[in-house]
Order: sequence, then structure tokens, then C-alpha cells
Amino acid sequence: MNGNDRSTPRAVRLAQPLAREVVDQLAISFGVCIRPIPMYRLDSLTGQKQRFDIPCGATLESKCPPCAKRNVQLRKAQCREGWHLDQEPDITPDPPTDEQRYLIELRADLQAMRDQADQEGEDLTPWDEAIAEVEADIRASGLRGNVLGRSSTGRKRSTRRRQDAPDLPKRKKVSGTLGRFYESPDGKRFRPSMFITLTLPSYGRILDGAPVDPDSYDYQRAARDAIHFPKLVDRFVQNLRRVAGWDVQYFATVEPQKRLAPHLHLAMRGTLSRTEIKQVAAATYHQVWWPSTDRVVFDGDALPVWEDECGYLDPRTGEVLPTWDEALDAIGDDDQPMHVLSFGDQVDAKGVLGGTDRADHLIRHYLTKYLTKSIAETCEPDNQRQKDHADRMAAALRYEPCSPTCPNWLRYGVQPKNARPGQAPGRCRGKAHKPEHLGYAGRRVLVSRKWSNKTLTDHRADRRTWALEALGLSATENTDRDRFTWRPVPPGDPDLPPLGARLLAAIAERQRWRERMEQRQHDLSAVREEVAA
Repeated sequence: MNGNDRSTPRAVRLAQPLAREVVDQLAISFGVCIRPIPMYRLDSLTGQKQRFDIPCGATLESKCPPCAKRNVQLRKAQCREGWHLDQEPDITPDPPTDEQRYLIELRADLQAMRDQADQEGEDLTPWDEAIAEVEADIRASGLRGNVLGRSSTGRKRSTRRRQDAPDLPKRKKVSGTLGRFYESPDGKRFRPSMFITLTLPSYGRILDGAPVDPDSYDYQRAARDAIHFPKLVDRFVQNLRRVAGWDVQYFATVEPQKRLAPHLHLAMRGTLSRTEIKQVAAATYHQVWWPSTDRVVFDGDALPVWEDECGYLDPRTGEVLPTWDEALDAIGDDDQPMHVLSFGDQVDAKGVLGGTDRADHLIRHYLTKYLTKSIAETCEPDNQRQKDHADRMAAALRYEPCSPTCPNWLRYGVQPKNARPGQAPGRCRGKAHKPEHLGYAGRRVLVSRKWSNKTLTDHRADRRTWALEALGLSATENTDRDRFTWRPVPPGDPDLPPLGARLLAAIAERQRWRERMEQRQHDLSAVREEVAA
């Protein structure tokens, strides 16, 4: 039956699948990215220009299921390779090249000439422009960081621990990242690791993922805890290293609980006692030293107005609102922090041996299970109470400041950092305010620098090399980065086929790959049978 035949009843035509949607479904089943980014690759040697579709690299299934699945597989490999290392990872930087040394010497000469010009009162603009060009060349040469190093201009607060926080145990620091060895009575040596789960405290009684009494549920505290949860995790890792005595390495993921609050799964290399882990969690807290939000200053139609060269003004008096720096300066040593967050009482710590089914189970079902879903996507489809709970959480986040640059500070009589015209409370575009994130704006995967010798890019290269070699293709062809230049395809390019046509071509290519892979597997099986015979 022809779906375009108008003589066919409307109900019958609507029941027929759309051809374009079937293309997407087929692409997903073959692992083809459904949102590819078209790019031109220019060959500097031959002058040839080729078009490629680069996978979008989405991390959520709602955006692109194939890319999300690939990213999860990469994370699994990354977690598995670094969790139970038996040798220290070698991350010694390469020695600088002659070009890099020359650029640093040139940068030093320019700095000396700029300082001399500054002393003589000359115009520094030419020197600053020359320095900027050299620093761009330095970054392009492959050097990391900044030649000036880190400069801390932040405000310093007292590091004295709060009186209501328990003391933090600590050991003498030793070098290394592996932890200690254990020896069994039969002489076998092994080095176990740990799997730790940390949660936030209770904000009210929960039943089936939603508050029993929404009116008494502390949504404000839940919202603030979700916003500042990444800082609490950083503080926990710092305390963990202090207690352990060695440079603890970790692979951690932040996932939503059923009540939609973020919690942490952490794979730690090496072991501590469960008692010490719980002591560290109980002694960990984070103080937010921001201006107070206890009193709403501007609301409704009476909102601050922008004035060029002044910033935001009080609409009633015309006075300039305090800037972000002025508001921070007004916080005295005797004042209380705007918010203090800590972990809840539920702390789970388990010992894990490498290469066991248990370790693989924890990676698949805990550390990476929900990475393809956003925080809000964990709501059960038929649970209306949980959906209402998510809506109330999003409403509590609407006017909660998420960062120093958040426009919501205008609601409390403070200009946000780097204020600009057009800002208004309740209109922040920050990730924390979006319903799918419900306050948590940090990274979902946290990996320490010495977890292994590989970055995520290295893991992608490993997967690509394995696939190409399995298909009988060269994995080293056209790997010269200096030879090729990539440019995005401009909108409306007449040479760019429609997305549907590009997906069909990718599906056909993936079919050929599968056939070739199946043939190679069949050939290998035949060889094994001959060897066995």
C-alpha cells in the first residue's frame, strides 16, 4: 500500500512508519552516528579536498545512541586498565624540542624588552601584540600550560577546620600511586583496590523516588548541594590522599539516585580500611563563601536596570549595585558561609581484586551504567510523583545562583561577575538550571591524572587501530597531522548531500565492514580448526 496515496484512509497512513525515521533506526542498529558533523580535509601535499562525516561524540542516548554507546565502551576500557595496575604509570614528559626552546628564549627576550619599555613610559601595545603571537606559537608547538605559571589571585580563607566537623586522620606521605601489597599464607602476593559509594544527606522522607511530604522536603538545600557537589568530591579526594599517605588515583562517576540527587561511585587504586573511609567521608565538607541570598531584594517588574559604564542600578534609588568583588569583600571573618555541604551517613566501601568477575560487574553495572542518561532521565515513565518531584526541584533551582557569573545574583542585590546588559534573574543559561541536569553542572566522569598511561584519545586510537587491523586495513595511513587541515563545511554548501543520503552511505559502508569482519572471523576459525587437527 502506497503511504503517499491520498485515497488511503488517514488513520492507515499515520500508522505507517516514516521512511526517514527508519533510516535513523537502521543507522542506530549499525552503530552509525545520526548527527554527524561534516568536515573538509585539505591535503597540503596534493591539494586534494575530501569531505568526511565526523561523529558528533554525544554522551547521552537522547542525543545520539551510537556515539553514547561508544563513549561508554571507552570509559569501561579506561576504568579497567587503570584500576589494578601493578606498576607505576610512566607519565614523564618528553624533553623539549629545539623549536620549543627557541620560542621560550624569544619569549624571554620580548619580556625583557617590554619591561624596559614599561620603565621608560613607552606604549606597550606593540610588545603585548608580539608576546601574544609568540605565546600562540608556543601553544601550537605542543607545550602545555602557560610560561608565567599559575597565579593565584583568589581570596584566602582560614583553613581551620569547623568545630562541628570531626578530625581527619592522616599518615606519613610516601611516594607512589599503587597502594600496599598483601601476602597470603601460601606466599601469593596481591594488591586489591576499592569501590566506594558516597551519597548526600536526607532532605526528607522518600517513597518510590519522591518525597512523602513535598511541603517539608528541603528543596533549597537539595538544590545547593547538587550545584556544589563537584567541590565536595574534590575535597573528599584531597582528604583521602592525606589519610592514605600515597597519591591515591581514582576513576569516579557521578550518577543520580532514584530521588534525583547526585551520588558518587569511585574506583580507587589501593586499599584503606572501611573505618578510615567512613572517617574521611564524615570529616569532609565544603564551605561556599558567596554573598548571602537570605533576602530577596528585587523581584517581579522591579528589576535592576543596566547603565553603560556603570553596570546595574537600583530601579528605585538609581544607586549602582555592589559588584561581585565588592560583595565578596563585604564578607567578614566573623560571618557564616552561604552554604555548607557534606556527605550523608550512607557510605559503602568494598575491596575488589583485579581481573575478577566482581570487578567487571562493578564497572558495567555501577561505574558506567547511567552515563548515557541525564540526571532527569532516570525518572520512571509512569511515576507521576517522581515527575512532580523533578519539576519542584527545577523550580527551586530557577533563582538559585549557580556560579559567580549567574544573573540570579541581581535578585539579591549583587551584580554578577563580568556583568553585561540583558541579564535578569531566572534567565540563567547555565547547565545547572536545565531540567535535564537538576543542579549538577559538573563532569559525569572524573579521572585522576595518574590513573594510567593513556588518555581518552589514546583509548579511541586503540579501538580504531584494532578495528582497522581486523578489517585488513592500514592503521598508520595518513596519520601525519601537519599534512592535513580540517575545516567545517559551511552552511548551505551545494556539495553537501542531505543528511539522509549521508546516513544511507554510512549504513552501506558499515554493512561492508560487517561482512568483511565476519569473513575474517570465519577464516580465523578455519585456521584454528586446522591447527587443532
